[in-house]
Amino acid sequence: MNRHINFYFLGVSVFLLVFGLLFLSTLSAIASLKAFNNTHYYIFHQLIGASIGLIFGFIAFKVPLVFLKKVSPLILFLNLLFLVAVIFPFIGTRYLGASRWINIFGVTLQPSEFFKLTIILYVSAWISGNFSDQTKKNWALSAKKEYDNFVWVFLPFSFFLFVIIGVFYFQKDISTLGIIIVTLLSIYFASKTPLWHLLLFIAGGIGGFFMLIRFEPYRMARFLTFLNPDNDPLGKGLQLKQSIIAIGSGGFFGKGLGLSTQKFGFLPESMSDSIFAIIGEETGILGCAVLILLLLWFLYLGFKIADNSNDKFSQLVAVGVTTWIVFQAFINIASSLGLFPLAGIPLPFFSYGSSHLIAEMIGVGLLLNISKNT
Repeated sequence: MNRHINFYFLGVSVFLLVFGLLFLSTLSAIASLKAFNNTHYYIFHQLIGASIGLIFGFIAFKVPLVFLKKVSPLILFLNLLFLVAVIFPFIGTRYLGASRWINIFGVTLQPSEFFKLTIILYVSAWISGNFSDQTKKNWALSAKKEYDNFVWVFLPFSFFLFVIIGVFYFQKDISTLGIIIVTLLSIYFASKTPLWHLLLFIAGGIGGFFMLIRFEPYRMARFLTFLNPDNDPLGKGLQLKQSIIAIGSGGFFGKGLGLSTQKFGFLPESMSDSIFAIIGEETGILGCAVLILLLLWFLYLGFKIADNSNDKFSQLVAVGVTTWIVFQAFINIASSLGLFPLAGIPLPFFSYGSSHLIAEMIGVGLLLNISKNT
């Protein structure tokens, strides 16, 4: 085996992490001072999360991939228990009307962030373990194979999706659900399943998306705000309007690191959902372009690791982890630019929050683990 990791991928990941922490340190100072009379509160907690993430990322880098494949059902089951636990008032913690966090001895965790990783491991293990022969034959299109693929692949995979949809529907976390579904479909597509399977999933997903919007008032309001933010510029459209103002005021080169004015309470969720707008204000179009190019490079290197992997499980895990991180990043960016409805999801490596950062560092560790075994 080639024991040399992909140093280009490591470099991109380290740069994103370090720059994210540096940027958050200046952005969070005002909010920390206002809330806790201490300018270092938020960045201190983020550094703790980054340290924990590095430890678990190193473990993910060292653990044998065969072992991960074997224990993936157990890890997923435990994660599902935590996902269900957030519904109960004495365990779950509510924020802005949603129960998505659990509090364990004063430590708040968001199980849905880790679920993105555990479901990738499980589905990759399931497909590679049960259908490796079919994938080697590129899912031969004989009538018998079509029937077998539909019964033993399409239907079980559909069942997984329905279970996941049910769990996240009751948590009112449709944005995270969308990230997970797109990630799982990328794994399904990478397994060389028939194209018409994927088209059915996409058609069902579009229909389900509009149903979720239609029957939930706050989602409909968010969607209408996306279509016309000027309808309520001081209410539901405030975050999007202020986000666009922040990006526009940055110009080409930006105002400079730490010189944002929107972070002084004008832009809601400036440390999490809308952090890209502050990046645009302080670093300008140039800084935004560099960040997008780095994410595209991350995408290319991640898929290259997948393409060079020796076994189907590693390949599918690499595809899933890369798709999850990059797709989530671009949804966050598109939301800040008004190109997508406000999704309420963090920008990987940048947004405040330990749960998503730890999960992302574990994902990076897995990709480096796969790269050293190619």
